[in-house]
Amino acid sequence: MPVLFFVATMVLYLVGTGFFLVYLLRRSEALSKVSLAVAGIGFLTHTAALISRMAVVGHVPVASFPEAMSFFSWGLVLVLLIVEFRYRVPVLGSFILPLASISLISAAALPQEAPALEPVLKTVWIHVTLSMLGTVGFAVAFVAGLMYVIQERLLKSKRFNVLYAKLPPLDFLDQLNQQSIVIGFPFLTLGIIAGAISAEFTRGSYLSWNPEQAWALVTWVFYFVVLTGRLTVGWRAKRAAYLTIIGFVGVVLTFVGIVLKGHASVA
Repeated sequence: MPVLFFVATMVLYLVGTGFFLVYLLRRSEALSKVSLAVAGIGFLTHTAALISRMAVVGHVPVASFPEAMSFFSWGLVLVLLIVEFRYRVPVLGSFILPLASISLISAAALPQEAPALEPVLKTVWIHVTLSMLGTVGFAVAFVAGLMYVIQERLLKSKRFNVLYAKLPPLDFLDQLNQQSIVIGFPFLTLGIIAGAISAEFTRGSYLSWNPEQAWALVTWVFYFVVLTGRLTVGWRAKRAAYLTIIGFVGVVLTFVGIVLKGHASVA
């Protein structure tokens, strides 16, 4: 049953992505409603898939990297629906749903076999869940930053086209960028703490300085600097947008490194 829900979700997200990309280039608000409806149905099937899997494993299904990527995809669509319900910004789906679809496709493409967690490792899912929620926040900040850069360039070049009309005001995008980091950073912090505690119980050391831990700390320091700059120094607008874009590229490269390491260990 989880597999059927998962396949249905992938199909719905891909269809929704197609609709959203067409909506991005056409003056059709009806198309945005169809796109959101498809994404909403996909979110329901995705939730059903996660719940079905959770009933089997007894915790949030993030024990393997594919499961974590699926959870990340689910979190992105959840944020999309929340922001749309509160602010009515359907164009956000043209950026977030493709990202969620790519994440879900990568989850399907990677080997699904995951070894069962040993009793002492049963709390690892807490670390991964919190870390992925933090990553969702950074992904939304990345999207907001990307939209800000595009809108700002359209304004400078005075290209008042369909895309310009659909993108939100710069102030809204700047606010969404900051709020996403403010929400995502505490989740990543708690995730790192939970991971360190788990490592202490399993390896006798809070830090083993493996590549995953090292990059997690680098990511934490980077976003700490960005968040501090935003809340104290007053970093805003273009600088914050570019920094969050750069930061999320680093997060993606970290994910790629984890995947490559996993393939190397299997080989």
